[in-house]
Amino acid sequence: MTRFLVVLTDVRPVEGINRNERVAPERRRQVVGASSREAADRIAGAFMALGMVRAGRQRVKVIAVGRRHSRD
Repeated sequence: MTRFLVVLTDVRPVEGINRNERVAPERRRQVVGASSREAADRIAGAFMALGMVRAGRQRVKVIAVGRRHSRD
């Protein structure tokens, strides 16, 4: 079963040279778990209505976690 995380983050300044999320991730403001993609999309939609997201100061990310890989 695949679970999803909906993450609200601050947008990193443009001057930042290191934009690799694995090395230097953006600062998280809110993290919410969802058990289905539909639920994650609804939560993300609510976050996208926030003023800071609409102004471009924060962003919303939907991340799939716990995905099972099939073996050949």
